[in-house]
Amino acid sequence: MPEMSPVLIVLTSRQGEEETVQSFHGEAALRKDTVYIRYTEPEEGTDGGVIRAMVKITDHELKIMRHGVVESEQTFRSGQQLPGFYRSALTRFHLSTDTLALESRLNGVSGMVTWEYDLYVYGELSGHFVISLHIQEEV
Repeated sequence: MPEMSPVLIVLTSRQGEEETVQSFHGEAALRKDTVYIRYTEPEEGTDGGVIRAMVKITDHELKIMRHGVVESEQTFRSGQQLPGFYRSALTRFHLSTDTLALESRLNGVSGMVTWEYDLYVYGELSGHFVISLHIQEEV
């Protein structure tokens, strides 16, 4: 993989009226037509465990893989419903994402990716989400 550049990542998630904004420092690399982003997020539990995330962005697909106290994988491709999973010490389940829209506006490793999807858990609609991922190269 090419050399990683430091980046600031701002992830905004909206579900109905609720909006969550998270910021992370990470690193990103551009390899051919694919942007790879790595960052570590704090665990929301009391044990202080960490979750390492890898985001892979191409023109037509976005994939989020998380490892650590939470293991999960979600893939987003506009117009398609794709399988994924979520595992933690307390629970595990299969999920799928039905991506309604995916737009990527990147210049190198910086820019914005937005997507909208329905989340299904065991085949049942669990929620509708609108997500934006803003990536800014740090100097």
